[in-house]
Amino acid sequence: MARNFRFYEKKRGNRSTGSKTVGRLGEALFFGALLGLGCGGLVLILVLLVIPEWRANHAFLEVPCVVLDKRLGRYEGGDGVRCRPEVRIQYDVAGKRHVIWTYDLRGAYSADEEAVQEVLAGFAPGQRRTCWYDPSDPSVAVLQREISWWFWLWLVVPACLLLIGGGGVVYTLCTWGKSAERRAAQARQVPGLDLLEALRGGERPFPFVPAEKEITDSPGTVLAFRLPAARSPAWSLGIWLAACLLWNAVVAPFAVIVVNGFLSGRPDWFMTVFLAPFLLIGIAFVVVFVRQLLVATGVGPTLVEVSELPLYPGHSYELFLSQTGRLRMNSLEVFLVCDEEATYRHGTNVRTETHRVYRHPLLRQEAFQVRRGVPFEARCPLEVPAGAMHSFRSDHNEVRWKIVVRGDVAGWPDYERSFPLLVYPPGNGESHG
Repeated sequence: MARNFRFYEKKRGNRSTGSKTVGRLGEALFFGALLGLGCGGLVLILVLLVIPEWRANHAFLEVPCVVLDKRLGRYEGGDGVRCRPEVRIQYDVAGKRHVIWTYDLRGAYSADEEAVQEVLAGFAPGQRRTCWYDPSDPSVAVLQREISWWFWLWLVVPACLLLIGGGGVVYTLCTWGKSAERRAAQARQVPGLDLLEALRGGERPFPFVPAEKEITDSPGTVLAFRLPAARSPAWSLGIWLAACLLWNAVVAPFAVIVVNGFLSGRPDWFMTVFLAPFLLIGIAFVVVFVRQLLVATGVGPTLVEVSELPLYPGHSYELFLSQTGRLRMNSLEVFLVCDEEATYRHGTNVRTETHRVYRHPLLRQEAFQVRRGVPFEARCPLEVPAGAMHSFRSDHNEVRWKIVVRGDVAGWPDYERSFPLLVYPPGNGESHG
């Protein structure tokens, strides 16, 4: 790709390299694991909890029975002594007599012995009651049928795993082998747009330069155009929140078991050691989410406006910055930045390199406060260097110009926000700003 000024040929600055094939494979394996966990969890909950209870409430048949005996079933585990009601009943099905101990289908133990004793108090030997038996196995019967709505809450976890894992696998497979530029171009493409432009005779003079409409559809309040943010904080916050809730929802029940073991004096050291890294990952998710939340809620919106778009090399323009919130700033910096990204094959791998080829400070303000309802506002000149490479996008190369705002906040996480710019080749009817 031709370059108009020398420092684009220097391979310096920030660099990010890696194998795209290995990266995409890692993504596929990660999302595949989530999909597998979701499927396995869903099957277990359905087979062990939901389907048996649904059959007990809808498929079991009613039959009279006689109470023969009752007892308090006890179980001593790592979380102490637990109990459940057990009633011995006699009933006849198709001329065959069945005598079993039963109460409900789940047979769950409870720590509330008083409540269990109250249940048993409702039964007396010789009492005639109604029970429900399984027509496929008459030796299985229950005295109590109920709908446990909390079963459906357990379905939320595997359902989230299925959605995230399935969506991730589909996305990874659909974008396999495609460059980041290609994926971005496909996401922005409107069906039929190229055909309409051809019918109108609107062929673009610079097909590898991003279209003006991508960033010039928002008028400014102080200057002519307001630049869009490269990434919305809400998306990042939502992704970290979902990851935090999902991971900790899976780990929390096991953590409760471990803590109860320590409190009862019977710690399970194997499970503690096994669970420790998962707990640390969960804590890391919480820390990152809280940091993102602090930045999103404590640091108000950053607005950047420019006097003209697109920009042209060698011309001067004006930039306007507005920072809202309630902050005590150590410093606030604004930079004009240009990044070059190249995607190429190295053997059997597809690699991507990103270089920061230009970085020029436009504004720096130190030791000031941003008060609620009174945003910090500043203007500064903006000049694209003469001979600079224009914005460019192809399947394997991209040149991106942007405004970067970096804030150092006292007692608060630092933040950095980017706003894409569009630089056109010279000699395209440009006007001086």
